Amino acid sequence: MNDNFSPLSQPQPVYIVDTTLRDGEQAPGVVFTTKEKIAIAKLLDEIGVDQLEAGTPIMGGAEAEALKLIVKLGLRTSIMAWCRASINEVKVGLACGVDALEISAPTSDIHIVQKLKTSRQAVLENMVEAVSYAKAQGVYVSVGAEDTTRSDEAFVIEYALAAKKAGADRLRYCDTVGIIDPLALCERIRRLREKVPLPIEIHAHNDFGLATANALAAWQAGASFISTTVTGLGERSGNAALEEVIMALKHIFKQPVIYDTSKLKPTCNYVATAANRIISVSKPIIGEALFSHESGIHADAALKNPATYEPYPPEEVGLERHLIIGKHSGSAALRNRLGELGIELDKATASRLLPAVRDFAIKHKRALTGTDIIYLYEQLVPRP
Repeated sequence: MNDNFSPLSQPQPVYIVDTTLRDGEQAPGVVFTTKEKIAIAKLLDEIGVDQLEAGTPIMGGAEAEALKLIVKLGLRTSIMAWCRASINEVKVGLACGVDALEISAPTSDIHIVQKLKTSRQAVLENMVEAVSYAKAQGVYVSVGAEDTTRSDEAFVIEYALAAKKAGADRLRYCDTVGIIDPLALCERIRRLREKVPLPIEIHAHNDFGLATANALAAWQAGASFISTTVTGLGERSGNAALEEVIMALKHIFKQPVIYDTSKLKPTCNYVATAANRIISVSKPIIGEALFSHESGIHADAALKNPATYEPYPPEEVGLERHLIIGKHSGSAALRNRLGELGIELDKATASRLLPAVRDFAIKHKRALTGTDIIYLYEQLVPRP
């Protein structure tokens, strides 16, 4: 385990475990090249995430080679490999040179019986055997309880205690199909912490749009590690989004996070391009529309003090502020935009120009460009 990763050396009481290179790439149709994986690992390291879950080495071939190359980069962050509760898979993971392993096994009966065709006891035995072997090799071990939120709580506690006894360093609590709500999750995490003296990681999926909310709720209840992916990329509806979690910790919960938020937007752009995904303009934190104002009341207030309608400065995440001229614009924004174009406009002229601006936006069903605005202005105020 990297000394830099030790929670005792970190000033903040929360640690980000990013799984873009593992769970993110498991999104349907997403494939990262080795070059892209290396670039993503470097970008996440520059942001300052605490650990990268960088792949599934048992897949062999390019997957294992990419892991080895990422390890050789000498990044500050800890590099983790994902494997099932099997000594053979643990050996394959260790051969990649990683300093941490995620050893995962299901704890819900639907997974144990329907997927594995086995028993709870067999799951426990396999997990303990794999964890004991991995710890004997001197690596950091996180034990995943797949489908935890649909598991019998008594068995989850038994599983966690067995993992602890085998030497596990933390437990990954998984909302595998995203079916729990934040309040219920808080209660479950609190009950688990009362019974098991093991650090907890929350791994939340977004099937009902609650992944980020659930991740933060679990953290509030005492889960000190949060699993994320860039843009929320991942299986089905994805996972808790890295950029949402970090900015919520910083601005909603006022945590002294050490992550470089100015790199969030470029990192999200790179991952989206590599994944062949489009980032919605209204995507929280990094969407282009987040700091764009069109409504007259909003734009006027933003001109006076951006904090009236912005939760934080756009520069924090690598964005810029834009005042959009369209159907809902007011005269203040119009005068400001024309000023940027080198035309000083008085209030009376702006009021006369505004109806033409709104009619243009309605007719063309879009915002106006600088050229559009100048054209309408010259129609109203012909050049001498």
